[in-house]
Amino acid sequence: MDQTRAPLTRLSFMKMHGLGNDFVVIDAREGHDPVTPALARAVGDRHRGVGFDQLAVILPGQNTDFTLEFWNSDGSKAGACGNATRCVSDWMMGQLGRDAVSLTTERGTLHALRREDGLVSVNMGAPILEAAAIPVSADPMALPLAGDPVAVGMGNPHCIYFVADAEAVDVAGIGPGIEHDPLFPERTNVEFASLIAPDHLRMRVWERGAGITLACGSGTCATAVAAHLRGLTGRHVIVDVDGGRLEIDWREDGVWMTGPTALVFTAELTADFMAAL
Repeated sequence: MDQTRAPLTRLSFMKMHGLGNDFVVIDAREGHDPVTPALARAVGDRHRGVGFDQLAVILPGQNTDFTLEFWNSDGSKAGACGNATRCVSDWMMGQLGRDAVSLTTERGTLHALRREDGLVSVNMGAPILEAAAIPVSADPMALPLAGDPVAVGMGNPHCIYFVADAEAVDVAGIGPGIEHDPLFPERTNVEFASLIAPDHLRMRVWERGAGITLACGSGTCATAVAAHLRGLTGRHVIVDVDGGRLEIDWREDGVWMTGPTALVFTAELTADFMAAL
């Protein structure tokens, strides 16, 4: 054994989910940020680690209650994660004894609150509609791709297809090719949505760096924005995803997303697991 090597300590974490969109959450407000690409990949492995769609790290606030950083299970960074933001905000509200919090992400300052019905809402900010900022190397409303999709940014890029029946789409077969299409220099999330009724959508998603997930908060926001821009819905939309239902309200101050949250368990990564990285 290398006596000069500092002993590795256990790493505490929480497992949360919003509509089955699941997260490992590490509270690093009291120490250094322990997450590296290798750690994210190892913890994200559903067979040899814990498994998650995204990993969220809670850091000290920047004139806000806290900061959030996000990682994908392939070890890449994620600029935004709406359902994780709602889940962590709900937990932080409990810690602080409040029904509203502010937080810092790559998008800047966001605000979250708990409604009287117990559901948690977060303002994900204004949608990004400029090509260079999404980023995408074409007109976001007229992408040169079969199926006539729309590109929208919500702190991460999204490519939204409106189809007759989202249930019938081969998401696993189509999603990876669109994710890596050269039009998207930072890759993209891919959504497939169909209109159920006025202001009611069914959506399925292929997430950049994660694959098929049961829900994608930022993707649901992007889909609702795209549906309104295409004249399919109003600005307030109910969206059914594989894991349940989200409510999206595109207001003057940003895109608000509302839905349930769940804290499943708390646990620790062992020193042996950490040493094997």
